[in-house]
Amino acid sequence: MAQIQGLSEREVLERRARGEGNTFELPSSQSYWQIIRRNVFTFINAALFAIGLILILMHEVGNAVVTAGLVWMNVAVGLVQEVRAKRTLDRIALLTRPTATVIRAGQERAIDPRELVRDDVLVINAGDQLVVDGEVIEGKADMDESLLTGESNLVAKHPGDTVYSGSFCVAGRAVCRATQVGAASTANKLAVGARAFRQVKTPLQLDIDLVVRILMFVAGSLGALILLSYAIQGKSFVESVRVAAVIVALVPQGLFFMITLAYAMGAVRIAGRGALIQQANAVESLSNVKILCLDKTGTLTTNRLQVHALHPLTVDEDEFKRLLGDYVANSSSVNRTAETIGQAFPGAARTVCDEAPFSSARKWSALAFDDAAVRGVYVLGAPEMLVAHVKPGAALGEDQMKLWEGCGLRVLLFAYTPALAPLNQDGPGPNGQPTLPPDLVPLGIISLSDELRPEAHTTLKGFDQAGVRLKIISGDNPRTVAALARQAGLNGHSDEIKVVSGLELAEMSEPEFERAALEAMVFGRITPQQKENLVRVLRANGAYVAMIGDGVNDVLSLKQANLSVAMQSGSQATRSVADIVLVNDSFAVLPAAFQEGQRIVNGMQDIVRLFLSRTFYVTLLIIATAIVGMPFPVTPKHNTVLAFLTVGLPTMALAAWSRSGTPSRGLIRSVVHFVLPASFTVAALGMGIYVFSVLRGGDVDVARTALTTVTVLCGLLLIPFAEPPSRFWTGGDELSGDRRPTWLALGMAALFVVVMAVAPLRNFFELVLLRPEDYLVIVLAVVIWAWVLRSAWRKRWFDRFLGFDV
Repeated sequence: MAQIQGLSEREVLERRARGEGNTFELPSSQSYWQIIRRNVFTFINAALFAIGLILILMHEVGNAVVTAGLVWMNVAVGLVQEVRAKRTLDRIALLTRPTATVIRAGQERAIDPRELVRDDVLVINAGDQLVVDGEVIEGKADMDESLLTGESNLVAKHPGDTVYSGSFCVAGRAVCRATQVGAASTANKLAVGARAFRQVKTPLQLDIDLVVRILMFVAGSLGALILLSYAIQGKSFVESVRVAAVIVALVPQGLFFMITLAYAMGAVRIAGRGALIQQANAVESLSNVKILCLDKTGTLTTNRLQVHALHPLTVDEDEFKRLLGDYVANSSSVNRTAETIGQAFPGAARTVCDEAPFSSARKWSALAFDDAAVRGVYVLGAPEMLVAHVKPGAALGEDQMKLWEGCGLRVLLFAYTPALAPLNQDGPGPNGQPTLPPDLVPLGIISLSDELRPEAHTTLKGFDQAGVRLKIISGDNPRTVAALARQAGLNGHSDEIKVVSGLELAEMSEPEFERAALEAMVFGRITPQQKENLVRVLRANGAYVAMIGDGVNDVLSLKQANLSVAMQSGSQATRSVADIVLVNDSFAVLPAAFQEGQRIVNGMQDIVRLFLSRTFYVTLLIIATAIVGMPFPVTPKHNTVLAFLTVGLPTMALAAWSRSGTPSRGLIRSVVHFVLPASFTVAALGMGIYVFSVLRGGDVDVARTALTTVTVLCGLLLIPFAEPPSRFWTGGDELSGDRRPTWLALGMAALFVVVMAVAPLRNFFELVLLRPEDYLVIVLAVVIWAWVLRSAWRKRWFDRFLGFDV
């Protein structure tokens, strides 16, 4: 490494001046333009703005203001909340920005990828992700190019080979020269490519998309029929435009706004606890998690390793320490195990003629020494993986191994052969991978201890309370992993923890593998491919799976999971594919994050119920009046009053006040159980009041005011029905005990009274005063409606009629 000088500072500046810098930005969140575009430039907003403009041209300024006013309010609130969330998340995202290691003027240093220039010399170690294309000039590395090719097979890279941006190093260490940077490199596409493949909508997003599309089709069809009818009847153009404003507003565009707002609020709350959300819908995905797969290292433990004990077998302890120190000092594998051994037993530089770097798939590394002090092939790795290569009859210290493993210690076997056999990295090994010589002589075993996280017990209990099942998948010995799991309180009795090893999985048929994946809780000596297959099988059996990882060996399984979580101190590769990054390296935040996801889904279910109930009963009223040939029942101003009081402000409050707990029903079942009874009964009551008022006095303004009063009161009563403060209100949903939504509904009712009582407000919204007996009849009718609706929910009339077993 010393003979490689790299570029000088002058050469770097010259290349940057020629435009040969790696000038790309890795976006940590959405841009300001994306936020504005999503909130402002929507089809529904454009339609309402156009209608408002037409109304202004026709001197209907009041109707124009209320037509576009609610839209502008939604846009303003959405922009403010999302911009605040973006700034908060961007500040936290700086902590997870990747770095590149370069050699400049003969010195290694870590720099921001944007500071790279063409011909820079980069050092890549296991876990590093490349951000430029380059050519290997020294060393050997196994690269994962799955983000480029879709194939998970490792590609060995040697001097002269090309390495590509977006790939990452799994094993080994190499030095390469940057050949393509900036716009000429694929980094601009692939720096976010690891996340782009995960842009998958959650179940809630898919359901809302479907509902809104259906409502857009219904509103479009209904609007076309009514406007055609008006044209045939010779109605004025102004009246047609006012009707169009009401019909377009039936599409609940606020649902998209509310789900975006809920995600932004949830992301900020979770960020305050120490988790960076890299995919907005990951907040909601947390609520769907049923199984959490995690490694032992870095999650249950702190990954602060210490040498616990040595057990020499064929050499004395001093010689064992010297050989271990020399081995680690000359190994190119940079990992926590090697660092721990190297700190405990410093070694000297020796002549190395061949090397097989550590690999999570092989579970061992090897060095071929050709030195006067050390000669032969030396191997360090998992005993189970080396036993087949050990000289028959050689003592391995099995009893000591089992004792250490039962205490939760990591155990490694150190062996050698005096013959300088090639490690076959390019030759006859399976799939071109290194192979070991036979008849290895065991030198001794070493145990390493890891510190159990102090919050592990509480965190595991939190997962249990959130209804999340745990599966620990580790590369360590199964007995070691199970012992640590018991120490963390995963289960009170050892016979409750079913343990399976990777060697056992390798011998299983597909049905046996599937059964083991579903039943076992601890998996040890697992390869990255087995870890990926375990996650895949769990998903195939209907589980919503989250995966926590920190090492490069976790990337495959992270990509396979529904929700991927990475540690900040983990490799760049794991952070790049993760939906969530734990910035404090503590998974103790996850139980609270799962509850936050449940809060969002529960809040969104309440919001969807209120939005759809209003949309459906207004739609039914429009259809009913059109069928019987009565005047259009709703004006744009009346619709604004109804929308603002019953869904505008209340849904924002419900998003902030939502509670945790497993969501009781999916969106479709929620629509059937809550929305359909509410919509049909409100529409029936409203139609009855409207027809009665028209037939009695013939004054359309009075009839419309009576209808608006009824629908506002019914809409406000749906709020405590959606969040029952006491058992009296249960039926539409389970008891919440939160009285704030009820007080909010009372506040909205008081605001409606103010609108009716203040003449300028009443006149602006085209409302008229009713007679006292009319108000008495309306209140009595609403009370009867509430009793009927509660009975319909409790006795499940609509559910049974439609065949839903909820």
